[in-house]
Amino acid sequence: MATLWFVPPVFVKSETDGARHGCNNTRVALEQLKTWTRRGPSWHKAVTLCLSALDGDPIDPHVIRKAFEAAAKEAKMYLSPE
Repeated sequence: MATLWFVPPVFVKSETDGARHGCNNTRVALEQLKTWTRRGPSWHKAVTLCLSALDGDPIDPHVIRKAFEAAAKEAKMYLSPE
């Protein structure tokens, strides 16, 4: 299980306390995705990509980052970088 890193990080907020999280790899992204209650098509795509990458499938980290960012925007969890 390889962790794929991506740059720049995608910043998201926590649903519970509003904390700001900078997600810069597949493991952290998947952890965040699992906590979200709003789960649309972009969420499902991002989860599938993260799980596949962690299982060893050769996926470009840039593709995972884009999918995670889209899921964050869809779920209204995205925070612009400061």
